Amino acid sequence: MGPPVDAVACSETLPDSTEVLIIGGGIIGVSAALTLAERGIPVVLCEKGEVGAEQSSRNWGWCRQQGRDPRELPLVITSLARWANMDHRTGEATGFTRCGTLYLAENEQAMEDRRAWLVHARAFDINAQLINSKDTGSLLPGTSRAWAGALHCASDGRAEPSMAAPAIARAAQRAGAFILTNTAVRGLESVAGDSHLVVTERGAIRAQSVLIAGGAWSRLFCRNLGIILPQLKVRSSVFRTAPHNNGPECCASGPDFSLRRRLDGGYTVASGSRSKIDLEIVPDAVRFLPAYTRLAWMARSHLRIRWSSRFATEWREPTHWALDAPSPFESQRILDPTPLASSIESAHEGLVRDFPSFQGVPIAQRWAGMIDVTPDAVPVISEVDSHPRLYIATGFSGHGFGIGPAAGELAADLMTGGAPLVDPTPFRFSRFSDGSPIQPIVGI
Repeated sequence: MGPPVDAVACSETLPDSTEVLIIGGGIIGVSAALTLAERGIPVVLCEKGEVGAEQSSRNWGWCRQQGRDPRELPLVITSLARWANMDHRTGEATGFTRCGTLYLAENEQAMEDRRAWLVHARAFDINAQLINSKDTGSLLPGTSRAWAGALHCASDGRAEPSMAAPAIARAAQRAGAFILTNTAVRGLESVAGDSHLVVTERGAIRAQSVLIAGGAWSRLFCRNLGIILPQLKVRSSVFRTAPHNNGPECCASGPDFSLRRRLDGGYTVASGSRSKIDLEIVPDAVRFLPAYTRLAWMARSHLRIRWSSRFATEWREPTHWALDAPSPFESQRILDPTPLASSIESAHEGLVRDFPSFQGVPIAQRWAGMIDVTPDAVPVISEVDSHPRLYIATGFSGHGFGIGPAAGELAADLMTGGAPLVDPTPFRFSRFSDGSPIQPIVGI
């Protein structure tokens, strides 16, 4: 099971209609709901399970600017500003603090790789910089390694995933949003006037606009609408330690591990920059192979391709289903993959080697989550041209937590016709079908 997530009470009533209906209660969906509710726009959010129970609580908890794809930088810079005000905005603790992030370099070649990313960042107001071995060591109490240096961004931060999405959802409720948990949306029916009839397991709701923010589930939901959304699921394995007083305060990523200090005094730890990414062969991996060729080639040294039971499971998934019977979203409400033991063991070995004080600190919990990845590793935040007033916000490719508050706000802007927070062009859904070159620009 994933980490325990703060509870969000389900709204008792099911409205007959609303202006905006959001499908998915992760960090993107709840951020959009809060933005809309604060603006006085009627909004209903439907979550098939519990708020934040999937990748929004299973991620590392980093809120970073450095290492991002340049197309995401305007959005994540704004998101950091939103995070800084989030506790005040929600009236609750989200665990956000500006602790800084470090991308560690073990040799001069790694320093050159980090320097190459700085070229992309020059056009933006980001205080990322290369620091030398001595300054890196001063930010890493207890390290046994003399690092060549690091890419350091002091204004980056961290938040607590198990607290953040629920706190934002409760704030949205207080602002007037309906939050419906354990309420799966089975599908949509178009009705007169370009509005939608949203069919849930508890009944139907008429909505002027609909936002699909279903994370790893978005591809399956879109299939039933005849929408081809190129998106794959990649498993990410994580563990947390028992409380430990002698580790770094900043978030840090090295060759074999990445870590974040938690509010409970422990550390969330995952794989590092040279660790293998397990790409499981599933039907969609075959269907979308041409679209993902460039991304796979760029990440080829990190990919470990393997077969798994997921192929048969996803092969049996329906492509269409009736809306008057239980849907796939009711048979499995929360994706809870088994963490990969090899990934956990490798990260733990690297952590103990480079920070000997972690020797003997117990691993308190292991978990895994499914990351929604697009062919260029850039999210979709966009209207669907073929379906007026239907919007998608998904495919955040492991970047969704830190970017979430601004991504949800941008989706709200698009749905209500307001001036967009940032230029939405890089996130348009049509880039996958209009002949645009799909070019990944992999960050660090």
